Amino acid sequence: MSTTFQLDTSTSRANPTPQPMKRLTVPKIRARKSEGDSREPLVMLTAYTARQAQLLDAHCDMLLVGDSLGQVIYGLPSTVPVTLDMMVNHAAAVVRGSYHAVVVVDMPFGSYEGSKEKAFDSAARLLKESGAAAVKLEGGEQMAETVAFLNQRGIPVMGHVGLTPQAVNVLGGYMARGRDEAEAQKIIGDAKALDEAGAFAIVLEGVLEPIAVEATRAVACPTIGIGASAQCDGQVLVTEDMLGMFDRVPRFVKKYENIADVIEKTVAQYAEEVRGRAFPSSDQTYQPKG
Repeated sequence: MSTTFQLDTSTSRANPTPQPMKRLTVPKIRARKSEGDSREPLVMLTAYTARQAQLLDAHCDMLLVGDSLGQVIYGLPSTVPVTLDMMVNHAAAVVRGSYHAVVVVDMPFGSYEGSKEKAFDSAARLLKESGAAAVKLEGGEQMAETVAFLNQRGIPVMGHVGLTPQAVNVLGGYMARGRDEAEAQKIIGDAKALDEAGAFAIVLEGVLEPIAVEATRAVACPTIGIGASAQCDGQVLVTEDMLGMFDRVPRFVKKYENIADVIEKTVAQYAEEVRGRAFPSSDQTYQPKG
């Protein structure tokens, strides 16, 4: 039987323990939408580490190793400086920490736009070195030929239209897209072009809700909304945003918890106990026998 490896959290080390291979597949994700209707919305969250993947895996259909790690993990001002090496390493960790969800990895800025061949080389490296199942790239009609090229060569592609963070320097910021008729029609046209090129799903980010609904109805593949509409075929959020790790988050984020407060209070208690010599106690130290 095929096996993958999942972290054994009963130890203090990342010792792998074999688990039966129960991972979802790209065709199963694509098949969740049939004749324009999704039977059950797809659940997707970002993951950047093995332990994070392990905690999210059972609840998600897909885990996205997003280039948002540039900001969330590395403190970069945007996703533009993210490298292929970063994406490979974090994607490999997420694959090791999961066994159920389809792992999708972002292609970073500059790794695919130059040519179809460059995109294939980058995507092939991402999948070969990480074990992820699919890549995601930003851009609409202008990337359709590349999507088809990759798909025909065995690389599943998730598209991404609307607000595309890698194009922040061209867009001039992270504003919602589709506020005029020309831009709205372009977003819908971009989604159609990616669908026809063979994308197995398309992220719709930061677009007005009526546009997201129209785009979802216009394509055969599932749409994944983020700042779009509940009528999309699925949803994705940056996990750290929805857990409340940051004070400032986009308007479309719902904070389900405030983990930052929990961490701060816990660390404050630890610091107080260390300074008061209450930690470590006899429970956390080794004493002579006899």
